[in-house]
Amino acid sequence: MNTIATSKEEILQTSRKLIQQQGWSAVSIRSVAAACGVSVGCIYNYFDSKAALVGATVESVWCEIFRRPTDAAVFQNVQACVTWMYARMAYGCEQYPGFFTLHSLGFMQEEKSDGRRRMQQTWQHILTELCGVLHRDRSIRPDAFTEQFTAEKFADVLFSLMLSALMRQDYDASAVLEIVRRTLY
Repeated sequence: MNTIATSKEEILQTSRKLIQQQGWSAVSIRSVAAACGVSVGCIYNYFDSKAALVGATVESVWCEIFRRPTDAAVFQNVQACVTWMYARMAYGCEQYPGFFTLHSLGFMQEEKSDGRRRMQQTWQHILTELCGVLHRDRSIRPDAFTEQFTAEKFADVLFSLMLSALMRQDYDASAVLEIVRRTLY
């Protein structure tokens, strides 16, 4: 067994690979230690429990799937942003089969509060970014939003449609883009 400590990122990368190859059930302190070629104690240096390891792995998967693109124009236009997000959801489904449905449903249980908290933080970040895009998009007609129908409320609707698409594994953005076009432009 390799006694040289590995980094937290290497552990998370190995955990992601285990998920890709064998599914969520493959992630445990022992299996990750074995795959990293380190002792179990090395993993415990970074994560105090399996729940902490799984929670951090969930967060790292979300971050990989929705890694900010190098093209900043994606976040200047709602249609480009929605198209990018649906493409990233398709990528996530391909790279991590069952990730969206299995972990989302699994983390709704009370004993999985850290994983649920991390998932909700990631969702909030995505929602905040989507809201920002709505405020930056210069193509949106000036009267699109009102006091009752705000950019924040529309971002929430768009995000709800995206979450629904995740659960259905439907990564065709055309219907959402039509809603965007009819509502905002």
